[in-house]
Amino acid sequence: MTRTSILVTGGAGYIGSHVVKLLGGRNENIVILDDLSTGFEQSVLHGEFINGHTGDKELVKRILKDYNVESVLHFAAHTIVPESVENPLKYYQNNTCCTRNLLECCSDAGIKQFIFSSTAAVYGELETGFASEETPKAPINPYGSSKLMSEQMIRDVSVASDLKHVILRYFNVAGSDPDGQIGQSTKNATLLIKVAAEVATGKRDKLMVFGTDYPTPDGTGIRDYIHVSDLAAAHIDALDYLRNNGESTTLNCGYGHGFSVREVINAINKENGAPINVEEMPRRAGDPAELISVAEKIRQTIGWQPKFDDLNFIVKTSLAWERTLTEK
Repeated sequence: MTRTSILVTGGAGYIGSHVVKLLGGRNENIVILDDLSTGFEQSVLHGEFINGHTGDKELVKRILKDYNVESVLHFAAHTIVPESVENPLKYYQNNTCCTRNLLECCSDAGIKQFIFSSTAAVYGELETGFASEETPKAPINPYGSSKLMSEQMIRDVSVASDLKHVILRYFNVAGSDPDGQIGQSTKNATLLIKVAAEVATGKRDKLMVFGTDYPTPDGTGIRDYIHVSDLAAAHIDALDYLRNNGESTTLNCGYGHGFSVREVINAINKENGAPINVEEMPRRAGDPAELISVAEKIRQTIGWQPKFDDLNFIVKTSLAWERTLTEK
C-alpha cells in the first residue's frame, strides 16, 4: 500500500509554506499544489511541488489518487480586502468556486481530514471589539463573504460524507520563520507589520496610518497580531486532532489580546533603531476600532500552545526577513 500523503493547496504562499516546513520536520509525506500567482516555489522546503490550480478538477482528482492523499490543508485563496471590493467576482471564483471544486474531489476520493484557512473577516464589524466563534457572522467585504460561503460548504459536505474538518479563523498574521529560511514575500502587501518593515528597509517611502481618532487609548485601531509560526503550529495540532478522531469544529486563531497601530510602529522603530516615515490619513470605511479574538476554544479543543506571543519578537522576525529579501 502506498504511503498516505497530505495535500497542501497554496503551500508556496506565506502561511502555507510555514506549515509545509513544520510538516516536513515531522517527515510527513507532502504534495504541494500552487499556481504561484502569489506564492514562491523557493519557499517550499519539503515535499513534492506541483504547479497547478485548485480549480483544475482533473488535476486535483489525479493528485488525490496518485499520492494516496488522506488529509487536505487548503490555503489557496486571494486575500487582499480592497481588491475583493474592486473585483468581487475574482474572489468568489477563486476562493469559493475553487473550494467547491476541491470539496467535490475530496468527497469523491473519500478524504477523511480537511483543514481550512478562514479569516476573522467573516465577523464584520463588532459591537464589543471581541469575536468568539459564536459571534454573529456579517462580513462587510467580498473576501470575508467568500470565506464564509466556503465554511458553510465544508460543514455541509462533512454532514453528507465521512470528511471531518477544522476551520481556523485567522486574526492578523505577521512575522516570519524564526530560522530565517522563509518569510512573507508577498508583493504589494497590505498587512501593517509587513508594510512597516518595507518602509524601514527603504522599499516604501512611508507607512499610511488610516484613522487616529478611534475610541481607543491612543486613537489608532487595535488588532490581534499572531506570529505565523504559531499559526502554522495550530494547523499541525488540528491535523493531529482529526487523526485522533476529533469531531469537526471551527476555531479562532489569535492570542486574545491586541496592540494599536501606534504600538506596532513604536516596536518597529525600536527594532529598526530609527523612526520610520508615517503619514496619518482619515479612517477607511469598514475598519473597526478593535478586533480581538476570544481564543480559549482552540487551546481547549486541539491543545494549541503558542510560543511567540510577543510583539517585539513578531516585529524582529518581520524586519529580519525584509532585510534578507533586500540582500537577495
